[in-house]
Amino acid sequence: MILTTTPLIENHSITYYHGVVSSETIIGANIVRDFFAGIRDIVGGRTASYEEVLKEAKGLALKELEEKAQALGANAVIGIDLDYESLGSGNSMLMVCASGTAVTID
Repeated sequence: MILTTTPLIENHSITYYHGVVSSETIIGANIVRDFFAGIRDIVGGRTASYEEVLKEAKGLALKELEEKAQALGANAVIGIDLDYESLGSGNSMLMVCASGTAVTID
């Protein structure tokens, strides 16, 4: 399965458009991660624990997007858009939404 943000895949023709597929993933952050992220906010630097949560949420959203496309008979998803949003009290949860067009390519 090819997943891409581009509208076309080089050296391939789209033979069938299956339609839009989308997925959402919501992951909560924990109090320890929030505590250390707060310290990083004060002293500066990257917050590796939050970066891991972002990576995990994005991976889950893309995996679900791929599964939905396969269920439609597609072998690629083009034009993928990823959106990130924080939710919950104190913005303690992260939501990643992925959407794209499921297609069959040659």
